[in-house]
Amino acid sequence: MRLDRRKFPVKTKRFGFTIVELLVVVAIISLLIAILLPAIQKARETALLTQSIANLKNLGTANGSYCTDYNDRQFTMCGDDWGLYGGNLAAINAVYCPPQCIIGWDAGGGLWGYWVGGPNCPPGIPVYPGNACVHWPNNGPGCGWSFGTFRMPNMKAFNDYINGRFYDKVFYAPKDKYSLELAAIPLAYPGEFMDPAFYGGEPVFSTYVWSPAAMWNPDVFDKDGPTSPATMAGGFKSPSVGQCKFPDQKTWMIEWYWMQNREGGEFAPCYTPASPYLYKHGYNSTPATLWFDGHVATFGMGTAMESNQRTKAQQSSGGVTGYKGLWWGAPNQAPTGGFINGTWGDMACAYDMLIDTNCHIATVDGILGRDTVVTQ
Repeated sequence: MRLDRRKFPVKTKRFGFTIVELLVVVAIISLLIAILLPAIQKARETALLTQSIANLKNLGTANGSYCTDYNDRQFTMCGDDWGLYGGNLAAINAVYCPPQCIIGWDAGGGLWGYWVGGPNCPPGIPVYPGNACVHWPNNGPGCGWSFGTFRMPNMKAFNDYINGRFYDKVFYAPKDKYSLELAAIPLAYPGEFMDPAFYGGEPVFSTYVWSPAAMWNPDVFDKDGPTSPATMAGGFKSPSVGQCKFPDQKTWMIEWYWMQNREGGEFAPCYTPASPYLYKHGYNSTPATLWFDGHVATFGMGTAMESNQRTKAQQSSGGVTGYKGLWWGAPNQAPTGGFINGTWGDMACAYDMLIDTNCHIATVDGILGRDTVVTQ
């Protein structure tokens, strides 16, 4: 027997990857990202929408509490008898002190508001007749259609039913980056309100807005055409919620800006200063919406327009005269009087040529009407 030692090559331990292996790993990771990213983005979008829906549910509870305290009446800053004075604050001030649109107290003890004081008001209340536009639900003198009480659920008379603060995240949709950026500093402030001088701007109103059509006496937007409330004795009297004939089809509050299914850029090009597209500027817009029966759901503008066309077809075939569908002031209807002329001009800001709606803003018959024939 012969014992012999043979030599074999020693295998050394190799570190790292070859170029091919690295490319394979990169390709796999890229594929996983391509598959998972849309799902992650969709989950994020869903989470943001869920938070907005939760905000509206809280606001719906606050609306219910307010109505309980005021005999089922909707929020308003107008006196029931303002129509007797043509909605003119100078004439109203000569008789009594009108209600004041108060925003809240600041840290220095100052009380902020859109004051309309007069000879019958307590001493020290400033007199600003131009603030009448803030009291009207919309279309106040000199204000244009897009401003008024319907834009300001975070004023003190209503925010006391939330937590008593003008700046609170419940008033802002998480996708409303425009408003959240403007309000970033006062949102972090624990007080009721913050002097706008500290954050360099005007008060930042809520993402969510009431339906101004539903805040007027129903005769203001009746089937014969919009009529200025200043010409009607009871035009300024807000209706009760119980008057709503189609509570599951009449919008109560809605996201003011186009955030759900947004397609265009962030800002509408025709606005100066810059402002985001509104909920009714795109056919595919689906804003989170609170309805008069209390439920919250997204509301497709395409659905609204189909409902409007269906209603007009039924009215035509049924021989109904006087009606113009579900709302007034859409682009395919000539403006009727000066009361809603602003809605006509605003549609020039629309993102696409398909959109043709003025739902929520100028609903025919106001609270007695509806913004869709399909329960969302």
